[in-house]
Amino acid sequence: MASTNDLKNGMVLKLDNDQLWSVVEFQHVKPGKGPAFVRTKLKHVLSGKVVDKTFNAGTKVETANVDKRGMQFSYKDGEQFVFMDMDTYDQLMIGPEVVGDAAKYLLEGFEALVAVHEGAPLYIELPAAVELVIEFTEPGLQGDRSTGGSKPARLETGAEIQVPLFINQGEKIKVDTRDGSYLGRVNK
Repeated sequence: MASTNDLKNGMVLKLDNDQLWSVVEFQHVKPGKGPAFVRTKLKHVLSGKVVDKTFNAGTKVETANVDKRGMQFSYKDGEQFVFMDMDTYDQLMIGPEVVGDAAKYLLEGFEALVAVHEGAPLYIELPAAVELVIEFTEPGLQGDRSTGGSKPARLETGAEIQVPLFINQGEKIKVDTRDGSYLGRVNK
């Protein structure tokens, strides 16, 4: 149990029939009239839905113990993704519904942050950007510039993204894992 006065970004709360909500933002408000309150923006841990919720200042809220561990993606076994804890070498099987869009950017050996609550994996956090090789794209043309437009490209993980016209097959690029956008070339 914690008080709404103790809220911090990233804290996970148990609200509404044991549903897990992560604190995205919070603001303590003390109006000229009336009691103080805490305005929060909460994100549902499993669905990703974001809601605004207001609490009276000092209200007790139940916190959830969520363990975030650095784990390495080992391999895919059928539909399951196998991650290995870097400290204990324990392996954890995670279903595609938990991995979600992160699967587009996972290669063997990539490290990710895995959030676990009571032994069950909740979600996976990848670094903001990853470096991947372009498996296939149409060849670039002489005179193409970075401001000229974009074309589709398939990454080594199988994900499709848009890249500038001058990018060629076999090049290593940086990709934003949050929205799948091209960030730039990687110098070899």
